[in-house]
Amino acid sequence: MPVIESAAKHMSQRVLLTSKEINIILHRLACQLLENHLDFTNTALIGIQPRGVYLAERLTKILQEEYKVKHIDLGFLDITFYRDDFGRGDKTLKANTTKINFLVEDRNVVFIDDVLYTGRSIRAALTAIQSFGRPSDIELLTLIDRRFSRHLPIQPNYRGRQVDAINEEKVKVMWEENDGKDSVYLVSK
Repeated sequence: MPVIESAAKHMSQRVLLTSKEINIILHRLACQLLENHLDFTNTALIGIQPRGVYLAERLTKILQEEYKVKHIDLGFLDITFYRDDFGRGDKTLKANTTKINFLVEDRNVVFIDDVLYTGRSIRAALTAIQSFGRPSDIELLTLIDRRFSRHLPIQPNYRGRQVDAINEEKVKVMWEENDGKDSVYLVSK
């Protein structure tokens, strides 16, 4: 009788960041944003859908509650239809919600995403934001920077942790709001 092994048996994961480490990094990133943007009157934070939204919301909460920033324009940007792999695979892509109810024209925009991998999502975000105006400056904040995986010359202005992962490895970010806990794993096949 043949033995059938599940794919899960061939996968392993190790913790890159614990909940406490994520919290420390979020506070550091919030301080770096505060240092560069002060009162945020000319700055908007935009979470890249779907997973960058959790990071953007957390940073906004920290800035408002702990550092007393009165008002922050926070938006969410869906890049589904701007991706260069849209319609190429068998997998049906599902669009998320774009919510930008403020002007980006001549403002500083900080894109926020959980993992910077190939740079293609950020390229799509750069194209998508043009529908809302022309920002004076665009920066990138990412929790995890997979630095040896870039296909495009895109680098973050703010990074939580740099990770050297080979292509067969995947970085998995878990958020309390969606996954029940905060943690980051490196998953190997």
